[in-house]
Amino acid sequence: MLGKQPIRPLLLRMSVPAMVGMFVNALYNLVDTIFVGQAVGASGIGGLAIAFPFQIFLFALATMVGIGSSSVASRALGRRDYAGARRATAQAFLLALLSGAGILALGYTFLEQILTMFGATDGLYDSAREYLSTIIFGAPVLIFAVTGNNLIRSEGRARAAMVSMLIGAGANLILDPIFIFGLGLGVRGAALATVSGFFLSAIYVVGYFLFADSSLKPVPADFAPDTAVSAEILRIGFPNFTKQLGGSVLAIVINNTLSLYGGDLSIAVFGVINRLLMFAVMPMFGIVQGFQPIAGYNYGARQFDRVKHVVRTSAIATTLFTSVFFVVMQLFPATLMRAFSSDPEMIALGVTAMRIVVFALPIIGIQLVGAAYFMAVGKALPAFILSIARQILFLIPFVILFAWLWGTMGVWIAFPVADTLATTVTLLFLRVELKKLDVKHSEQSLRTRTDDTEVAARALS
Repeated sequence: MLGKQPIRPLLLRMSVPAMVGMFVNALYNLVDTIFVGQAVGASGIGGLAIAFPFQIFLFALATMVGIGSSSVASRALGRRDYAGARRATAQAFLLALLSGAGILALGYTFLEQILTMFGATDGLYDSAREYLSTIIFGAPVLIFAVTGNNLIRSEGRARAAMVSMLIGAGANLILDPIFIFGLGLGVRGAALATVSGFFLSAIYVVGYFLFADSSLKPVPADFAPDTAVSAEILRIGFPNFTKQLGGSVLAIVINNTLSLYGGDLSIAVFGVINRLLMFAVMPMFGIVQGFQPIAGYNYGARQFDRVKHVVRTSAIATTLFTSVFFVVMQLFPATLMRAFSSDPEMIALGVTAMRIVVFALPIIGIQLVGAAYFMAVGKALPAFILSIARQILFLIPFVILFAWLWGTMGVWIAFPVADTLATTVTLLFLRVELKKLDVKHSEQSLRTRTDDTEVAARALS
């Protein structure tokens, strides 16, 4: 399927289940914030914003292992190396469990220091502590579930991967109002719902690899530590880790900057806009997740024309998708803000900030496709550069500089400026790479024609 079906329907088939899963995933993050805002108020939303960098860090670890192993496994499947694909799966699960246990131990040991570093003010400290202490408890199952989801998708089982995500997100949506309002747990209830959802998703992943007819089902011998395979997984996944870690560092910088120039209300506004951006961007990650196994498989199978086709199709699809959210967030910012708070001052500040922050939203899909392509084909260095371009090279320095120049307004202005520059860099990298794919495709076609001629000549003789 990955090597033969036409690209557009194949990308649709691979992406739609992932988009649905990511959409529901983003929806429960949004609902979390809405419920907390209604139950606790702006201080609760601010507490979520303070804890958010740690959640990004957890997902960064999970996707480093998941995307790295997915790339290794899908390219192995393209080469018909089924033993290598199974070994990559086993090593990925070992890495997931070890990293989750490490985060659990370190998180509880240094919880107070983490909150202080993340910019927790006196007014937001208690809410942030309640939420984060519960999220840390669920770190091992979160990393395991995300890793398994990526591996399931790497062999073309997009629907099964979607089910994994829907189980976790659906449970979260159901449990949120029960824990937050029914049991009166407030911010802690939102965190408990999230952890419970990932626990159920992890159970599904275990069941899939135990009972489904999977090419990636490992045997006990595959779980023997393999340094080479583990290193390859981490090497390929590291650019994505760096990218998401940049998002965590960015959130820390913004929280501390807003605390200095704007106070608790500005932090709460950023928390709302950040959740809305996740809601806009997360389904787009579904397109990228559908794109990666197609690109990796066909690159491993040396079908370079198909690789080039899926890159262009994915870039166009993500651009169209984000453009829709751009229009909604530009036209209805006040309506969106009112879903979270009835505070007039917070709504007014949020309307201005939202319109500025999302100004370059339509073009950010190109950044994601570009970085994902280089990860999918195993080119770690360009993937690393593109992964750090937006947050680390551009956005963090601009947030600090523009805030010094223009205060809180400068924080918002930094977003579209950084997005524009990061997209420009990505387009330059992709232009060079697509030309290389043209050359490889020509060489492959010439080699195939030569082989066919030799076979025909031998047949005639």
